[in-house]
Amino acid sequence: MIAVGAATLAICAASLLVGQAAVALCGCRHWSWLSPAVGLALVSALCWATVRMPGDGLVSAIAVLVAVLGALVFLARGGVEWDGEWRLGLPVALAALLAASLPFLAEGHTGILGTGFNPDMSQHLLASDRLADGHGSGLLAQGYPLGPHAIVVALGKGLGIGLVQGFDGLTVAVAVLAPLTALAAFQGERLLPRIAAALVAGLTYMVASYYAQGAFKETMQAFFVLAFVISLREVARSPDWRHAPLRFVPAALIAVGSVYAYSYPGLTWLVGAAVVWVAIEMLVGRPPATGPGALRAGLLALLAFSVLVLPELGRMIEFHNFETFDPDGPGLGNLFGQISPAEALGIWPSGDFRLTPGAGAIPALGYYVGACFAGILFVYGIVLCRGRREHALLAGVVAVGTIYLAARVGGTPYTEAKAIVIASPVLALTILIPLVRRPAGWLYMLAAGGCALLAFANAPVGPSSYSPALTGLRPAIAEGSTLYLASDRLLDEEHGERFVVWELRGGRVCVGRRSEAGGRPPQGVRFVIAERSADEEAAGVGEESRARPPFSGLRLRRVADPYVLWEAPTPPRGNPPCPLIAVRQARAAD
Repeated sequence: MIAVGAATLAICAASLLVGQAAVALCGCRHWSWLSPAVGLALVSALCWATVRMPGDGLVSAIAVLVAVLGALVFLARGGVEWDGEWRLGLPVALAALLAASLPFLAEGHTGILGTGFNPDMSQHLLASDRLADGHGSGLLAQGYPLGPHAIVVALGKGLGIGLVQGFDGLTVAVAVLAPLTALAAFQGERLLPRIAAALVAGLTYMVASYYAQGAFKETMQAFFVLAFVISLREVARSPDWRHAPLRFVPAALIAVGSVYAYSYPGLTWLVGAAVVWVAIEMLVGRPPATGPGALRAGLLALLAFSVLVLPELGRMIEFHNFETFDPDGPGLGNLFGQISPAEALGIWPSGDFRLTPGAGAIPALGYYVGACFAGILFVYGIVLCRGRREHALLAGVVAVGTIYLAARVGGTPYTEAKAIVIASPVLALTILIPLVRRPAGWLYMLAAGGCALLAFANAPVGPSSYSPALTGLRPAIAEGSTLYLASDRLLDEEHGERFVVWELRGGRVCVGRRSEAGGRPPQGVRFVIAERSADEEAAGVGEESRARPPFSGLRLRRVADPYVLWEAPTPPRGNPPCPLIAVRQARAAD
């Protein structure tokens, strides 16, 4: 827990300081809650630009430290007027931190978020492990965006934080930074409603649900889309930004973060919102987008974006062929079926967003009543936002709605669900900005906040450690029938069974207890993988001369610390009573 807390604190502090320094350099002399998003975007770009240099992440850690110290010196010398905003941000940060910590508090330990919900974290851990060692990986070769992974590697080199704890810290940090950024949308509101509205907008039900899966990419992208829309709104409404020559640069920097977290698909939401916003502003003749200096400000923002993203252009092109974009690719992924778009509105009383209404403890009627209430408020909110000239927010709604429809028509349920989670903070803003002072707004915040907490509390936490050695054994067992002997702690306390099954996918995989080993191996099992106990590791067991087989008649095949692979001397007859775990079957099963 200490390591996760240190990682969270380091990412939040770096994002806030670097982001505020960048925002101040763009012309805003007051504290801006755009700083968390701008800072995280710059830290992602900086880490990815340096992580492949000699030192395998050490240069990244040093670069971020230098950037933080430089920002701190600049801000301390009067680079910004604080205006007491920290008094507002502190309770929001603490409340968000508590909500994001619910999975770990409920389970009593930290570990791999989403084990049993989503198997993708194993791929991220493997890619980060390879990146930390200066080696290539499948994700790297396919142009997959690895900005978040580079941050985790930098944490490992700079603070000695493990990969699992690093990803936990990054995921928690995003959950803290998003509500802080949402504070900018409620400027001028009273203290309590502003805090509550920021928390609900930053931590919507779908954001909490994807957090529960360990899906940090989607929560980061939802955060950047939310921040981008707010940045356009700030340009149109804030005196600090309205005529600043660099008023569009913060939005451009946020777009940079989207590229390094989500590659070129992430730009579709941002470009869509910007184009619609400019079109609306041109129709009504508002100066921020069409007045004197607007074209120059836009070109400067485009230049800043191009300079920071140009090194990633080749990898963005390679990413076009990634399997997620194949209509015949992931299909349902880890879903049970197509999910309801009503979940984007935030009132969905289920700990698992994949379940159909009534499949949990709440009757189906409760889902429909909640969705209907949120839908009415959303339509009413659009009407009120139009009257309040909330053009940036309306542009965001058009963008996220269009992309959802495109995913629904031309994509898969898997990609459609991603569009829903990324849209949800913008839709929540549409309800909350005009209704935050009204009883209906408070009722919405209570219901939506309760649903989000339910999703957080339901998040499974898997093993607290990870070793790529287990993944490395997969080619050796190929499609053979395999029994994995796990410790009682891994099975009883860390939800490790499904994680192991995913790591060894390809053939039939059984998981048993190491304490039950002995006698003849189970019928149909060809390979046995045993974890070494702490006593055996201390004694150096693992060398061929000292290892003892868990069952009689097995021969040693390979030692991959801390695992030992055994094999039956003759191929067994029949199949063991455990499922075939192929790649796509494993995704669907989890």
